[in-house]
Amino acid sequence: MDRKITHPAKVGTFTVGGASPVSVQTMWDKPIGAVDQHFISQLEELKASGCDIIRFSVPAEGDIELLASVCKLGIMPVVADIHFDYKLALKSIHVGVDKIRINPGNIGAEWKVREVIKAAADTGCAVRIGLNGGSLPHNLRGSTDKAAAMRDLAGDYIDLFQSESFTNIIVSLKDSDAETTYRANKLFSEMFDYPLHLGVTEAGPLIPSVTKSAFILGRLLSEGIGDTLRISITGSILDEVRAGVELLKLLNLRSNGLKLISCPKCGRSSFDTHWFVSSMEPYFRTVHTDLTVAVMGCAVNGPGEASHADIGITGIGREVFIFRKGSIVRKSSIESCTEDFKEEMQKVINEKTDH
Repeated sequence: MDRKITHPAKVGTFTVGGASPVSVQTMWDKPIGAVDQHFISQLEELKASGCDIIRFSVPAEGDIELLASVCKLGIMPVVADIHFDYKLALKSIHVGVDKIRINPGNIGAEWKVREVIKAAADTGCAVRIGLNGGSLPHNLRGSTDKAAAMRDLAGDYIDLFQSESFTNIIVSLKDSDAETTYRANKLFSEMFDYPLHLGVTEAGPLIPSVTKSAFILGRLLSEGIGDTLRISITGSILDEVRAGVELLKLLNLRSNGLKLISCPKCGRSSFDTHWFVSSMEPYFRTVHTDLTVAVMGCAVNGPGEASHADIGITGIGREVFIFRKGSIVRKSSIESCTEDFKEEMQKVINEKTDH
């Protein structure tokens, strides 16, 4: 697909927009608390799973010192999410965040927004102009075309930023109604060249969120629209990252990593695919080589149907078969198949790496 080449925005050492790959984001789902080893390990797990940028809510001044500590870690670019208090935005910028997210409409007087713009310009901090359909100004809430109203309001804010010669901008237009989100982003893309952060706000728990987000974000991305995304889930932020990465893989917008195909259970299953995938998932997340892995439930869907896979596994009873490109390369048992599979998979990874 042909992606729209947007004006690049610098987010720390990361570029959003331009010709850069579409990135995946999530938002920390609790107060920072303490920047200890547990916290660091969680951030590193998010990064290893494909998260490119992490956002933190900054509701009070007491969060600024902790935010500064997160920035110093340098694990990935850090975004401060600011509402209402422009002073929190200024202090977040001062301690080194790479981007702030503000809705200019709830920051207050225009001069406060200009102060934030000037501080961001002085430090090289990017600004995400974030608009949600549910927080439109009163004069636009009755609009018969909410998507167009969101596009136009974003344009007004962009004019304000450009009047300060500031263009290190990313824009997000989100609504809880998926179709409104789609239209707002499409209308914006037709008029402006700034990079878009895609997402459906308040998308719900895992299954409704992933379904809704994949449908809407997939449509936009397949039309070349969108430069970074967050799949918002009422649940695990690690699931948000995994879902975003999988969507980009499906659209061939991210190729680095493992592609897993696996059977559901059915009446003819002779190998417990659920158990095997669950057991292997932590290992699979550490693999960043491009390869296809097949976990098949029976002889019907075994080596033959998965003959395209770089490596796969199936079984009958307590006998397990590991295959490559449809040919069995190793017999194993239920007790040892996970370790045997890792050994055979490492051989595939080594071969691909050597080439």
